[in-house]
Amino acid sequence: MNSLDDQSDDDRFALMARAHQAIAGLSGILQPLASAFAAKGQQLYLVGGSVRDAFLGHLGHDLDLTTPARPEQTRTILDGYADAVWDTGIAFGTVSAEKAGQQIEITTFRADSYDGHSRNPEVTFGDTLEGDLVRRDFTVNAMAVEIAGDGSLTFHDPVGGLDDLLAGVLDTPAPPEQSFNDDPLRMLRAARFVSQLGFTVAPRVVAAMTAMAGEISRITAERVQVELDKMMLGKHPEAGIELMVSTGLAAIIFPEIPAMQMTQDEHMQHKDVYQHSLQVLRQAIDQEDEPDLVLRWAALLHDAGKPETRDFSDGGRVSFHQHEVVGAKLVRRRMRALKYSKHMISDVSQLIFLHMRFHGFGEGQWTDSAVRRYVADAGELLPRLHKLVRADCTTRNKRKAQRLQATYDHLEERIADIAQREDLARVRPDLDGNEIMEILDIPAGPEVGRAWAFLKELRLERGPLEHEEAVAELKAWWEGQGNE
Repeated sequence: MNSLDDQSDDDRFALMARAHQAIAGLSGILQPLASAFAAKGQQLYLVGGSVRDAFLGHLGHDLDLTTPARPEQTRTILDGYADAVWDTGIAFGTVSAEKAGQQIEITTFRADSYDGHSRNPEVTFGDTLEGDLVRRDFTVNAMAVEIAGDGSLTFHDPVGGLDDLLAGVLDTPAPPEQSFNDDPLRMLRAARFVSQLGFTVAPRVVAAMTAMAGEISRITAERVQVELDKMMLGKHPEAGIELMVSTGLAAIIFPEIPAMQMTQDEHMQHKDVYQHSLQVLRQAIDQEDEPDLVLRWAALLHDAGKPETRDFSDGGRVSFHQHEVVGAKLVRRRMRALKYSKHMISDVSQLIFLHMRFHGFGEGQWTDSAVRRYVADAGELLPRLHKLVRADCTTRNKRKAQRLQATYDHLEERIADIAQREDLARVRPDLDGNEIMEILDIPAGPEVGRAWAFLKELRLERGPLEHEEAVAELKAWWEGQGNE
């Protein structure tokens, strides 16, 4: 039997072989490029996330490279090699290109210094690979593979990134306090990599994140939003969220998340809302065909309104009356502060607002009108709402869980049945605006909008009407408003 050291060596050899195969598979793109750099007396290195992903077996179509060549020289070399070149990042030492569908980003060695007040460095170009690697965020992103002009590969690992990769640990090349002081966004990147890679975080890094959480306030809302979304789209977002909450980062950038850690009452009348929400997130993910950012945010935040609405009755019962309304409002406000798009904010908050509607369905007592309203209010979000409602069932009582799922099955059957008879995907009044103006002999204006709203309600209540019936109902309503 192999010793533990032998096993570690075996794992290392397997990873090296995997990475070599992945990089060699791109030799048709990388070797000519490396040869062009060598002809100018310069070295070229695959670096950072590209090397890490090669070891993990999923090297993508975006390649990160570094070189001692200065940006202008890199631009000249790429002009003679790539299908397209753009230098929007040249002031920071980065020139980008595309070759045979592969995205390539080449950055000159960096030896930046930071002022400790923002995350924007004073850009300084370096002269050594080791100096460039040691300034990177995490050791697993501080490995490089030198690509020679003849296509041969040489591995460089001055800070022990491969050992940390084997151990599944996130650690910083420099002391974490220095790293996070240079760029506080790296603390959020730790949460993102925990989600994406399934790694744990070195204790010294957790301690530094906890002590320095307040430094995240130096980062713009736009940057925070990007990292949060990448974390949410990872394979293990709940792990990234737990890291943010335990270190205090979440309390600063998204306080509604840790606020769900409510102390249970002595009678245990309600669940730990925070842990319940993480479970709902996982169960929503289990229903996905592909990562769905809107669904994931709605699942995590669906009960964000409970802390503000918790109430105890005289009998000790706990209620959260209208927590879906309060939660939708809280989430809209927070996502606006984080600069999310109007469409994103609308979708997430609407799912939160609607997630309790199903519980009024009971054992199938809904009328056709109620089913129509459920579908109409959800609109394009209906498939996501189905998944969210099903994911929200976290009870350990198997009978209760089966009953809830069976009830929702029944609701979906009702929706499908009505949809066969009516166009539920586009519930519209039986008369359009032009017909309303002609029938009532009125010009365009607020009255037409009110008449349209009446007909929409009538359509939801009674389903499709014959044209003559719709005209009669419109005229009766119009006369009831005091008009001739």
